[in-house]
Amino acid sequence: MEAVVFRPRPSQAMVLDYTEGKMGVSAVPGSGKTWTLSALAAKLVAQGHLVDEQEVLIVTLVNSAVSNFATRVGRFMQDRGLLPGVGYRVRTLHGLAHDIVRERPGLVGLSDQFSILDERLAQEILRDAAQTWLRSHPAALDAYLALDLDERQAARVRTARWPDLVVRMATALVKQAKDLQITPPGLQYLLDGFPDALPLLEMGCAIYVDYQRALAYRGAVDFDDLIRLALQALRLDPAFLGRLRRRWPYILEDEAQDSSRLQELILSELVGPEGNWVRVGDPNQAIYETFTTASPKYLRDFLERPDVLSLDLPNSGRSMQSVIDLANGLVTWTTTSHPVPALRRALGEPYILPAPEGDPQPNPEDDPDQIDFVAQSFSPQAEIEAVVRSAASWLSVHPEHTVAVLVPRNDRGFAVGSALKAADVPYVELLRSTPATRNAAGALGNLLNYLAAPTSARKLAVTYRVWRRDDRADEAKRKELTGIAKILLRCPRVEDFIWPRAGRDWLRDLQSEPFWSPTLGEHLSEFRTLVRRWQGTTALPIDQIVLTLAQDLFHEPADLAIAHKLALVLRQATSTHPEWRLPELTEELAVVARNERKFLGFADADTALDPEAYRGQIVVTTMHKAKGLEWDKVYLMSVTDYDFPSALPQDQFIGEPWFVRDELNLEAEIVGQLKALDQNPDLFDYDEGFATLGARRDYAAERLRLFYVGITRAKRALAVTWNTGRLGVAQPSVPFIALRTWWEEEAT
Repeated sequence: MEAVVFRPRPSQAMVLDYTEGKMGVSAVPGSGKTWTLSALAAKLVAQGHLVDEQEVLIVTLVNSAVSNFATRVGRFMQDRGLLPGVGYRVRTLHGLAHDIVRERPGLVGLSDQFSILDERLAQEILRDAAQTWLRSHPAALDAYLALDLDERQAARVRTARWPDLVVRMATALVKQAKDLQITPPGLQYLLDGFPDALPLLEMGCAIYVDYQRALAYRGAVDFDDLIRLALQALRLDPAFLGRLRRRWPYILEDEAQDSSRLQELILSELVGPEGNWVRVGDPNQAIYETFTTASPKYLRDFLERPDVLSLDLPNSGRSMQSVIDLANGLVTWTTTSHPVPALRRALGEPYILPAPEGDPQPNPEDDPDQIDFVAQSFSPQAEIEAVVRSAASWLSVHPEHTVAVLVPRNDRGFAVGSALKAADVPYVELLRSTPATRNAAGALGNLLNYLAAPTSARKLAVTYRVWRRDDRADEAKRKELTGIAKILLRCPRVEDFIWPRAGRDWLRDLQSEPFWSPTLGEHLSEFRTLVRRWQGTTALPIDQIVLTLAQDLFHEPADLAIAHKLALVLRQATSTHPEWRLPELTEELAVVARNERKFLGFADADTALDPEAYRGQIVVTTMHKAKGLEWDKVYLMSVTDYDFPSALPQDQFIGEPWFVRDELNLEAEIVGQLKALDQNPDLFDYDEGFATLGARRDYAAERLRLFYVGITRAKRALAVTWNTGRLGVAQPSVPFIALRTWWEEEAT
């Protein structure tokens, strides 16, 4: 392990002076918070205050950050002459909750053999429950249909639109109920005590009941249950809580701007009133409220507490001064001039300061000409074509630099990737899943597809292509495999090739063909042996089939790890759907291979993204996934009033579908009803539409922060574009106009 060269800046040194108590740190983008927090963890371990099996507990947001922290803390430990891996523990919140619940499962009513469903399977169970409810109540939500729909349109909405919306509403309801620690019986009790009808909540409660029943039948919990039960366990047994407090006398929390109510409560219980708690984050980079129950208000409130030492990490060596000025300009405009006063707290101080003089990470040389707010009105396709041309040109002039195209949504990223591919520009897309994950899923899926129809010559030929997929990079070998695949396509009876018998041996019959050669015979014999082996696995459980195929297909550790995870996914799928056979399971892999569902693999790109690994290629990813990363040049696309609304009357919002009356956001409305009923069931105070307005403001605030995150990914150059949208009516977002105007004034 290499020695660590880390010379703390003055602001970082102030954080490292911490010895005990509660401290909050606001860290701007590129301020080195991970290095600082890792160095602090190593210092706390090294100072000798830990006894017995005590540990410094580091809680971070995602799995890739766990690996990153563990590596960096280990290096700091070794640099101090200490043993890496001893005296500290790095966990995500889910990992920590699992540790707590697994230690005392009986305390929260679970068996020792309880399992945890991944998000994909949990969502499938919830979808089944929602669709079952909708089939039984086809007209229950008619009161929410847009008033201008005729009967034919209404009928189409019921069949084509309601199912997905009901699933989204149920998902929001279940997630929020668990965050509020409301069980299905608890919600039913609240509804029974309320005299008026609440159709949205009644629907959500029925689906919630069925969903939890399905989890209990499988002896499983979902991730939200895991967190809820961890807090319950801490509160039920004071002695158990006391042991955990002694085990973890210091708790360091990373990415605290994305803390949820339950996360704060769990860590607060573990810390105790006199404990040691360091929370580091940047409220300006809180961009997950739409998808989770997280909110930056928890960190902001913590920073303002009188018993908390509040510090800043304001210096960043990532970007040139012009990019820093833009980011700070967005903060200033938001706090002083945003047209919606309620959004003026969406961003705030500290402002980004450049690295101090003599810093080991100096800012890149400033070049204001590399900032480009493109005022031109593009159609969606024209915007893609313009960005592709510009990015390809820039990369050809700066082959030593990195470049990324950041989009607000996955579907936009897919379109950019297709355009880059058509233009023969080297690129990599980091969207729902990485190419490595999709390729592995596709290869395994094709083999399973053949095993589901073993007499198909066409599927056998595809299987042959998969087996020799590594030869496609060599032109001569590619021609050879294409020729042999065509020969296999002409096999009249596949069983005469795979399992020959007297008078029916297709491979022997081929010897009379003019293209026959001993080498071809040996090659096909080897392939036949493998196919026989694969056919022999079909009596095994699905996970063992996949692992057997993977051993013959893959050689790289990352591919084998992905195959292992895919095997677990399919095994869980058979538990959920015992009636499924190979065709249905093959489709599960096909969904991952087609990039239609997020699947986190184990390739480097899936875990710890490193932009430097893609030097010479254009990276295409979402602005959300780009958080924590940096590139020399960044393109921000689709910065429109649709993708980045400002909660103005003319704005449109993704959560308000055209077929719902009064522009209601029903996901927000069902959650709003739940919160109102939970807060005061006797004085239920809820006005329809109020939650929708709140959701608009929350979404607009998050989009401001997402714009800030996008800007601060750029080191040396930034281009921002917009398009008129599918209907041709979209406009550049208000923050886009404000920043562009301000930048032109600065240039003048």
